[in-house]
Amino acid sequence: MSAIISATSLGAEAMGLGKEIGTIAKGYRADIIAVAGDPSVRIEYLRDVVMVMQGGAVRRLEKPARVTSR
Repeated sequence: MSAIISATSLGAEAMGLGKEIGTIAKGYRADIIAVAGDPSVRIEYLRDVVMVMQGGAVRRLEKPARVTSR
């Protein structure tokens, strides 16, 4: 979970954009991905992106693939 937070809200703060991006909330700009499982349990779920939303529009929508462990 620390890696995900670091790549989102902490990354936005580091770039001086913490009041614009990095959080899913009203008034923030956001591009969102949906994955096939809970990445806080298994980080490998981030490899199986099933939906991408950019600027409020769905850009990609796929059936989840099966995530395998390495």
